[in-house]
Amino acid sequence: MMQLQSPSAWLAGLDTLRALAIALVLMSHYQGFVSHAPTFGIMGTIGWAGVDLFFVLSGYLIGNQLLAPAARGDNLDLKTFFARRLLRTLPNYYAVLAVYLLLPDSPIAGKSMAPVWQFLTFTQNFGLNYGETFTHSWSLCIEEQFYLVFPLAVLVLVGSKRSPRLLWCALFAAIGAGMTVRGMAFLDGMDAFAAPVYYSSFSRFDELLPGVAIAMLKNFHPAAFARILRHGNALLVAGLAMSAAVLYGVMNEAPTAFVASTFGFSLVAASFALLTCSALSPGSILNRARIPGAASLALWSYAIYLVHKPVFMALRPELVSRGIDPGAPMTIAAVMAAGILGGWVLYRVIETPFMQLRARWYPAGTSTTHHTGAAMPAAQSIRG
Repeated sequence: MMQLQSPSAWLAGLDTLRALAIALVLMSHYQGFVSHAPTFGIMGTIGWAGVDLFFVLSGYLIGNQLLAPAARGDNLDLKTFFARRLLRTLPNYYAVLAVYLLLPDSPIAGKSMAPVWQFLTFTQNFGLNYGETFTHSWSLCIEEQFYLVFPLAVLVLVGSKRSPRLLWCALFAAIGAGMTVRGMAFLDGMDAFAAPVYYSSFSRFDELLPGVAIAMLKNFHPAAFARILRHGNALLVAGLAMSAAVLYGVMNEAPTAFVASTFGFSLVAASFALLTCSALSPGSILNRARIPGAASLALWSYAIYLVHKPVFMALRPELVSRGIDPGAPMTIAAVMAAGILGGWVLYRVIETPFMQLRARWYPAGTSTTHHTGAAMPAAQSIRG
């Protein structure tokens, strides 16, 4: 990917969070599709939360792109926005979709597959069930739907008024609506991890909104945002403590199953919003501590997400037929490396050329920058 900023402008904390999110997903899917055992312990068990972290990061990114010009009173260039989004998301996605379509009877296929038109229109998450083909595309559906709806909300609720009041009201109402949908589903006999709830746009979209709230603070309330960012390490501690408590509650249905199902996902996203604020604070330890390999994992994360699950599923039968223990450290390292390598290949062969075209045809403007003014790649969502 072409780098559109100086290295000094980049905030390493954002890369660290993105790398953490993809690592959680890799561990979760290794346990689910390779070892069929708690290979990574609690980290693998809560690996599904990688999607929540990516949702928050993506909400911040897209919110910042659209709210920065709105706060300045500029007209939104929706043509450029949609063109940049499509060039970022579609090439990798359609390349992997083509593999699934060409290999319908391979180990990577599920028990059934949604119609192709749903994959082409990002609507396959409606009616999706566990065990179907390319289920991890559900989160991309929600993000693509968000890319369509949120710009319209900004146009209608902010427009030329440069006032975020209506958008704030809509944001909190939407979070409440997501909780309501999950609460009603629970009363109908489905908890938050039932496929019709877990994959549904109506019960998961609200997790993008804490990231949007961060972008709103940054662009419409800069003084308050600056005061918040002065406490980067406190935000980190609070975010870690809150995420640990909420994830414990969700996994253990505490304090009650109804409360965990109704409020759990929203509270997980809120805790990750605290971590994101910490990552946006230059003084935070998230930005001072450089983790080797985190920047690369962050850069390749979208491609890794798309590729790693079919790689895992293809390798599982080979391990079994050869009597190789999937829980052995060398096996874990090799399979994980294969998933990451597959993502790197997709990144180099498909993503990089299209990102170069995007930079040439639709250069990033000031509305696509984060806290330091650096262009931020799109965070993508996870779980399958």
